[in-house]
Amino acid sequence: MSKTLWASVALSAAMLTPTAWAKTDSAVLKEAKANVVTIAQAKKLKDETGVTLVGQIVRQATADSDDFELKDKTGSIIIDVDDDLWKPLALKAGDKVRVLGEVDTHRAKPTDIDVIHIERVK
Repeated sequence: MSKTLWASVALSAAMLTPTAWAKTDSAVLKEAKANVVTIAQAKKLKDETGVTLVGQIVRQATADSDDFELKDKTGSIIIDVDDDLWKPLALKAGDKVRVLGEVDTHRAKPTDIDVIHIERVK
C-alpha cells in the first residue's frame, strides 16, 4: 500500500475515536486540585483544562436541568453537573460550593465547566 493510503487509513481511524484523546476523570481531578482559579481565569483557559472553582449557585437553568449558574467575585459561568451529583445534595440558589471539573469551550456558546465533583462549603 502506498504511504498516502496508509496515512488516510490512520487519519480516518483516529477521527473515529476522539475519546481516545480525552483525559480520564482521575487525571482531570488531579489537575483540578492543583489548579484553583477564579471564574474569570477559567473562562480564558484552554479546553479540557482541569480546574477548581469556589462560588455561589445563582440559579438552576430549569427544573431538573443539569446546568447551574455559578458566580464568584470575578463573574459567573454555567456549570454542567450530572444529576447523580447534584440531586443528592439538593443544590439550590444561594449554596456555596467547591467544583472540580474541566473547562469546556464551544464555538457557538460560552465556555462552561463539566463538573466531576461538587461539594458544599461553609
